[in-house]
Amino acid sequence: MKKCKEIIVVEGKNDISAIKRSIDAEVLAVGGFSVSTIEVLERIKKAQEKQGVIIFTDPDPAGERIRSVIARYVHGAKHAFIKRDVATRKKDGKIGVEHASKKEIIKALNEAKFEEIEIVEEFTIGDLLFLGLSGHPHSKELRFKLGEELGIGYANSKQFLRRLNHFGITKEDFLDALQKIFTELENKKEKLSFF
Repeated sequence: MKKCKEIIVVEGKNDISAIKRSIDAEVLAVGGFSVSTIEVLERIKKAQEKQGVIIFTDPDPAGERIRSVIARYVHGAKHAFIKRDVATRKKDGKIGVEHASKKEIIKALNEAKFEEIEIVEEFTIGDLLFLGLSGHPHSKELRFKLGEELGIGYANSKQFLRRLNHFGITKEDFLDALQKIFTELENKKEKLSFF
């Protein structure tokens, strides 16, 4: 299976499944019109700066509005388009990326000129366990803070590991962000209960 360097931005969870069946990629769902929140747009912008972004929304008016909002805020993003007829479910006429075949999704991504790469596994699950980001009572809280600091958002351990590796986070960036979090907690006199 091909690996996509860019982060693919889709509308919803069903779109994520369709993309992941077709290509090895990090996929970000904007949750429909919640894309207009500054937090979501900032996360997409950060992804564009780190890895590049491909906007892949449904071929309908709502999808085009979402694409337009993202494109106005995130400059330089690539665009993947899928034809309406191949994204329409026959039994009820519903339209969406999730209804397209693997072949059509790959075709749209090829036309968007996605960059195929080999992802370097900079981080392992052992790193997360060792640093308290997984398997510790406060792991969720620490992943939340670290995800905010690194601009990759909150995720469970498995997804957080994928994001660290896929977003090109270096160990230096990672450790700097972790140190910043602990320094802020110390300055606020909050209990350092992660270890």
